Amino acid sequence: MDKETIVNDTPAENAETMDAVPETNVVEELTKKYDELNDKYLRLAAEYENYRKRSKRDQENSVRYATEKFALDIVEVVDNFERALKSNDENLREGLEQIYKFFLASLSKNGIEQMNAAGIQFDPELHEAIAALPSDKPDGEILDVAVAGYTLRDKVLRHAKVAVSQNNP
Repeated sequence: MDKETIVNDTPAENAETMDAVPETNVVEELTKKYDELNDKYLRLAAEYENYRKRSKRDQENSVRYATEKFALDIVEVVDNFERALKSNDENLREGLEQIYKFFLASLSKNGIEQMNAAGIQFDPELHEAIAALPSDKPDGEILDVAVAGYTLRDKVLRHAKVAVSQNNP
């Protein structure tokens, strides 16, 4: 009987030991995986927060310095005006015309275009009528541009102030 008891007790003890070992290993493995995933999550959350802060800073800088290129072009125009004002040249008008052309080119490089309003039909989307003059030209044709209008790409930056023809019946 002793042999039977020993044989019967040994497998029961072995089963308990076997059950305990895998259960501990599973818990340890799951804890290890949890720690790894939690670490990855924390790193990802920190990276995302850094990305968000960096994006916000970049956007603020982009808005703050959006006109930097344009400002450099304008500063060059101011330099040319200063040179013209210092000179005692008889051809000052010619120099000022060149500066004017350079200035318009600088505006154009930055998407600002002067409207060509003379001789075309009045359009309230582009023009502001400041006078109506009697004329034998078609009604509403622009006769004179008092103040030039400008567009910024496809948007009207400033309406042209114009005098339009008005036929009297």
